[in-house]
Amino acid sequence: MIAAALLAAGASRRLGTPKQLLQVNGRSFVRHAAECARDAELRVAVVVGHAASAVVDSLGGLEVETLENPRWNEGIASSVRVAVSWAESSKFEALLILVSDQPYLQATHLERLCACYRERECLVASAYAGTLGVPALFPARYYACLASLQGDRGAASLLRNASDVASVEWPLGVFDVDTKALAAAFWPGVATV
Repeated sequence: MIAAALLAAGASRRLGTPKQLLQVNGRSFVRHAAECARDAELRVAVVVGHAASAVVDSLGGLEVETLENPRWNEGIASSVRVAVSWAESSKFEALLILVSDQPYLQATHLERLCACYRERECLVASAYAGTLGVPALFPARYYACLASLQGDRGAASLLRNASDVASVEWPLGVFDVDTKALAAAFWPGVATV
């Protein structure tokens, strides 16, 4: 079984407010991403840390698990480790890692990543802006590498250096939310909780 882990534990220091709680059309970014993963028929866990109770509240009614990351302030790698621990203990064959600050995400893209994995049984990443990034799907053989990540670095180095990585084009993946100006420019109705 393929499972999805949505990383939503950070404080979004550059933005100045938790980006996972930004809302467009009355729906938080984290809820949007979780709904996409559920619509792709994946088992979903959301890794929470900073503003955990508000993030959990924004997911109300969704069939997702929440995983507490007590070390969220160490950086994104700590959330990846929490997600991998869940995937290992649940014996998932592969783990799809996604983030909540890509508001153009759609279930169809996640389905394409999963289909590519099923066909090739290799690491599968999203391709945009000349790079490979998240959402990305990691077979279980990569769990140990993911669990060794440290600091505020995600799995980008694994994606760049893997010999068996496939890519699925997703040009809209380049749009993520890092600053209020960017959020306002692309999502005029953006609001904080």
